[in-house]
Amino acid sequence: MAREIMFMNAIGEALDSEMARDDSVFLIGEDIAGGSGTPGGPDAWGGIMGVTKGLYGKYPGRVVDTPISESALVGAGVGAAVAGMRPVVELMFIDFLGVCFDQIFNQAAKFRYMFGGKANTPLVIRTLCGGKAQAAAQHSQMLTPIFTHIPGLKVVCPSSPYDAKGLLIEAIRDDDPVIFMEHKALLATKGDVPQESYTIPFGEANLLREGQDVTIVTYGLMVLMAMGVAQELAKNGIQCEVIDLRTISPLDEETILESVEKTGRLVVVDEAYPRCSVAADISSIVAEKGFGSLKAPILKVTAPHCPVPFAKDLEDAFVPSPEKIGAAVAEIMSYGQGKGAARVQGVA
Repeated sequence: MAREIMFMNAIGEALDSEMARDDSVFLIGEDIAGGSGTPGGPDAWGGIMGVTKGLYGKYPGRVVDTPISESALVGAGVGAAVAGMRPVVELMFIDFLGVCFDQIFNQAAKFRYMFGGKANTPLVIRTLCGGKAQAAAQHSQMLTPIFTHIPGLKVVCPSSPYDAKGLLIEAIRDDDPVIFMEHKALLATKGDVPQESYTIPFGEANLLREGQDVTIVTYGLMVLMAMGVAQELAKNGIQCEVIDLRTISPLDEETILESVEKTGRLVVVDEAYPRCSVAADISSIVAEKGFGSLKAPILKVTAPHCPVPFAKDLEDAFVPSPEKIGAAVAEIMSYGQGKGAARVQGVA
């Protein structure tokens, strides 16, 4: 039975159900228990966003607070995974990856390859990503491209509570290291989520909306913006096909190419910096494998190549917006035909 819950509660449910199912699953991170022995009680924090609240008392010894040392907690998680456990490590913000990157890309990502397929590393690293929270330059980045670049890592970024639960359960059961990125601006969003456990396979994008005019490919928070733009454009006769990648590595190239073959136009929306981004990668794949289907140049809507600002008005200008997505669709529809420009006039 499904009921409406918040994104962050869907994450908590996934953790709870997998800890109940498998004793080898445990949580490790900074303040994920928190407050033990204080007036706040034994479960006062539950992580920086309260996602793990309630699990400390339910699973004694399996919700472990750590010192403020990302190298130590990620390193411990990698070692535990190789030893047969299924750790879920909470790295507070994706921006802190620099402190523990060697353990991730030089160790966890390479073990299966270096040991001839005989070493599993069932490690999940949960981390917050993205802007729109005025958390400034060191806590607001969308660093998906860095992890996507590394072979041996799987990279997940859900856009809804339903996907968050299903993809996290899949991640915990996977035998390879998974970077599970949770957008801060999505944590309080709500959606229908089944009470029972379920999984969503990696590498299968979600075709959220069908259309014949333009393909919009995106992930994370940008999915909500893209869907809103598509609904507005439909009022003016423009039918956008919206694809939620769900996982960036593995990437569902087939769904993207099939959509572009149908629409002939592609807008890729990515909150990450523009250089060497997911948007750049998808654009190159379509240019290489689907060039014959294109009726117009591929357009990218990304953040600018600069640090994330703190001031709200500057951050709003930095993060891709519905207006920028709409403007990109207007531009691509007007390419080579005045009729298309007239159809979208005023939407962006």
